[in-house]
Order: sequence, then C-alpha cells, then structure tokens
Amino acid sequence: MTKHNFYILFFVLLVLQACTNESDKDKVMNERINLPIETGKNIYITYTDSGLTKAKVFAPILERFATETRNETVMKNGITAYFYSKDGKIDSYLKSKFAVRYDREKKMIARNDVILVNSKGDTLNTEELIWEEAKQTIHSDKYVRITTKDEIIMGDGFESNTEFTKYKIFSIRGTISLKQ
Repeated sequence: MTKHNFYILFFVLLVLQACTNESDKDKVMNERINLPIETGKNIYITYTDSGLTKAKVFAPILERFATETRNETVMKNGITAYFYSKDGKIDSYLKSKFAVRYDREKKMIARNDVILVNSKGDTLNTEELIWEEAKQTIHSDKYVRITTKDEIIMGDGFESNTEFTKYKIFSIRGTISLKQ
C-alpha cells in the first residue's frame, strides 16, 4: 500500500466515522426532544377560568411535553375528573384509562373505557370523549351508550354541554326502556 493510498483510506474512514457520530448525535437529540419536560405521579390539577373552578383532574402518572411541535399533557394511566358548575357544585364526573390534553388548543381527549356521569346520574359509556374547553362542549364520534333512570340509548356519536345535561345522540342504534 502506497503512502498516498494510505492517506485516502484514512480520510475515507475518518469521514465515515464522522458521519456515524453525527447520526448518533441526531438520534440522541431526537430521543431527548421526545422526552417529557415534566413527569409526575399521583397528580392533582385544578382548571380555573376567571377565578372559578371548572375542573379537577387526578392522574396516577402525568407527562408534559413542550416543544415547538408538541405541547401536550399525557396521562397514560388514565384520569378521574370532576367538572364544576358556576356555583361550585360537581356537575359531572369522568373516568378513563388514558387521556391527553392539548395545551395550545385547550382540548382534552379521554380514551379507553370512558365513563361520564352527570348530576342526575345519567351515565355515558364510550371509547373516546373530546372536551373542547373553549367551546364548553364534549363530544364523540364513536359508539356511545347513555343510561338514564328510564332508558338506555345507543348510537354512533354525540355532543353535549360540559355538564352533560343537554345532549344529542347521532345515528341512534336503539333504545331500551327501563320502565316496567
């Protein structure tokens, strides 16, 4: 091997090594970007608007992400939430096995065995529920079952006020009367 070939081989290996190190750096940086900036266990959050409590949320694990493209709070082990009326009374109760709150959009999505109960005891069961905080509405386009003291109504999708007292069910599949 000539001295010239040796230098060429050395230069090629050096360039390849530099490329490998750069991709490793990129990989590490991307992993760091995808890590939460905050993680907490057994978290209790109170959402307020104009000094009034709107909701209280409990989460066994909470992870908050904040980057230019991702600004969200993930509750991967579920949530329990209580929604309050203007006079400070609990209007509704929500429980799910997973939830994510998109902080910029002020939207929360609850998924997996979602249960919502209002002050009258009406119960909604679905696999996904979306709470639009700014609009003060909740909705879903998934299968829903609403159980009241008088009937069970099943359908595909619904929308409601956050108190879950005024709701519409879309594409009703059926109704079962519970009165005898």
